[in-house]
Amino acid sequence: MSKSQTSAFPSKPDDIIFDWNDVQSAARPAQAFDLNDETLRDGVQSPSVVDPPIEDKFELLGLMSKLGIRAVNIGLPGAGRRAFDDVVAQAKYIAKNKLALQPNCAARTVITDIKPVVEASQASGQKIVLYTFIGSSPIRQWAENWTVDFIEKTSAEAISFAVKEGLEVAYVTEDTTRSSPATLDVLFRSAIEHGASRLVLCDTVGHATPAGVKALVEWTRGLLSKARGQVKLDWHGHNDRGLAITNALAALEAGVDRVHACGLGVGERVGNTSMDQLLLNLKLMGWVDYDLSALVEYVNKVSKSTRVAIPVNYPLSGADAFRTATGVHAAAIIKAKNRGNDWLADRVYSGVPAGEFGLEQVIEVGHMSGMSNVRYWLSKRGYPVTDEVCEKILKRAKSSAWTLGEKEILSLVKPTKGKKAVAKAPRKKPARTSIERAKR
Repeated sequence: MSKSQTSAFPSKPDDIIFDWNDVQSAARPAQAFDLNDETLRDGVQSPSVVDPPIEDKFELLGLMSKLGIRAVNIGLPGAGRRAFDDVVAQAKYIAKNKLALQPNCAARTVITDIKPVVEASQASGQKIVLYTFIGSSPIRQWAENWTVDFIEKTSAEAISFAVKEGLEVAYVTEDTTRSSPATLDVLFRSAIEHGASRLVLCDTVGHATPAGVKALVEWTRGLLSKARGQVKLDWHGHNDRGLAITNALAALEAGVDRVHACGLGVGERVGNTSMDQLLLNLKLMGWVDYDLSALVEYVNKVSKSTRVAIPVNYPLSGADAFRTATGVHAAAIIKAKNRGNDWLADRVYSGVPAGEFGLEQVIEVGHMSGMSNVRYWLSKRGYPVTDEVCEKILKRAKSSAWTLGEKEILSLVKPTKGKKAVAKAPRKKPARTSIERAKR
């Protein structure tokens, strides 16, 4: 094989990436589905989260709509005056700006909680879907001293009242993943009989595994197949076992119509399903074709408005998501860039193509770096690439236990204030670096 043949880029991506994910891939959902953003309701229940000011909520609503999210929980108006006013303001904002978002609100299966949702809908002049919730698992029944009959009666009264007031109702059973089929059968049939048009399966404490999710969804779909009318099915998950994203995908594969999630995965304890990670995976799996160019902006806004820091190793939006100081990794990326092939450079050491989300691969200099890191770092920023300076920087990096910061590197590039740089003529003209050759 000739040199030119070995350097030629394959005609198709399939020729250089064998994707085991396609060998036993999850089946793309046959049903149409959408996403419900819970950041501004369930997300702000985290004790470490600041409930954002209304201006920030408006901005987040715009970003949600831009990302293809089609439903949003705008609060629990029964929680107090501020919560009520924010719900009304958000509902009006969605309508005024013609955002492609269906607003919904949470309430316990208590009339005094549901009345504020009715009033908020009337005050805003907008349709607001009610998500009314009550615990259903045996452990919750024991803690509350409830019986199944009590839960069913309370739920039926709440749903009937809401329907009479003109609200569309989604019935939410908290801790569904630890509730028995016998209990759920009674509660679900009663909810549908009294007018609920959605059932919400909740993994309230993050207990479920993908296998458990599949079993629960399939069982519920079997029940719904015998119900009168069309009833939609939602999935609401938490991340206590680190399985929230996997469970959400399993729920979609099993047949749910809507998945709930929060930006940056904020929420009680270790949080809810991460909306941004869910969107990222749905996009890469080919299950959605949304424009996600604003996804990082959305995460940054959630972080800033709730005052929750983004971990450096957080997928896509973390500071280190596309950053490397390792010599072998950097060298492969640089070689791809020198070929003029950004597609290749963006994937040779990354399972997520940064360019598709408005980002790029970043090469730093640290104790695990090689000379290619240094040369690339200098060239990228427009500094002269000389052997003397490169060797000086690499020596500092090898003697350090951290990745060198820009200020530290520049102190080796530029002469110290008050001193003149002494230019030493090289014994022979050095060959151009690969980066310099590429620039030519």
